[in-house]
Amino acid sequence: MTRTDNDTWDLATSVGATATMVAAARAIATNADEPLINDQFAEPLVRAVGVDFLTKWASGEMDPDQFEDDAAGWGLRYMPYAMAARTQFFDAFFADAAERGIRQAVILASGLDSRAYRLEWPAGTTVYEIDQPQVIAFKRTTLSRFGAFPTTDLKSLAVDLRDDWVSALTDAGFDPNQPSAWIAEGLFGYLPPEAQDKLLDAVTELSAPGSMIGVEAVPHNPDADYAEAREKMREATEKWRDFGFDLDFAELTFEGERHDVAEYLDARGWRTDAISMSALLTEKGYPAMPQVDGAASMADVQYTTSHRR
Repeated sequence: MTRTDNDTWDLATSVGATATMVAAARAIATNADEPLINDQFAEPLVRAVGVDFLTKWASGEMDPDQFEDDAAGWGLRYMPYAMAARTQFFDAFFADAAERGIRQAVILASGLDSRAYRLEWPAGTTVYEIDQPQVIAFKRTTLSRFGAFPTTDLKSLAVDLRDDWVSALTDAGFDPNQPSAWIAEGLFGYLPPEAQDKLLDAVTELSAPGSMIGVEAVPHNPDADYAEAREKMREATEKWRDFGFDLDFAELTFEGERHDVAEYLDARGWRTDAISMSALLTEKGYPAMPQVDGAASMADVQYTTSHRR
């Protein structure tokens, strides 16, 4: 389904289905022989969403080798490694923020993120998660049905990031005069470049000195062949359709020249460190994600940690 200005979704459609796919990858990573992460809620949440293809993949009933193409440079075969490394990166980010005394955490576009339920948070911490109303309602209701409850003070804000989420956040008790920790995980590729800037500006405005933000940043590569990358995405997702899963990533993401997240934030009073997906995988002992000559690659995605000066 092609994106529109005011589109909405649940966890089985459009951008929401990508959140379920990521949760399925976390479930596989959790069930690995030597798991890097432990997201005990991932597989039950995927099952509750009810997309048969993703449920079978998450539970190990479906082998990606049936429908993967190595030439694509990305796909379900590599996702459990990538999502384990990414999840651990942001888990460690929040642990670091807690050690620094930060007691306000904000998860932007939270999807099926269960950190408020599975991480240990210091006393006095409030976690704010923001996402589409249907997504927030589903996760809250489903986890409650499982008998799962937050391990901290959780405030779930059912508001689209294209709307006035800033007022919703401050109305819920967020204090911009106190340090805060933010993550934007798996978000920026689904935002137009100008919306990325607007969101980072809002976070900067709300962040007191000592705040932190962790971002999965989509780099702009002027030499990349984005047409080729789109075609490879379509080839991969066409094979998924043969197994009953209809999702075209090429229709969900936004291209165009983006500001480098590290440079953009550093120019606005932050200090940023970054690591690439390929380096993060190597650091965690996972197989490298293949590079595709001339095309944009997931291996080039950057993970940044910024501190408010």
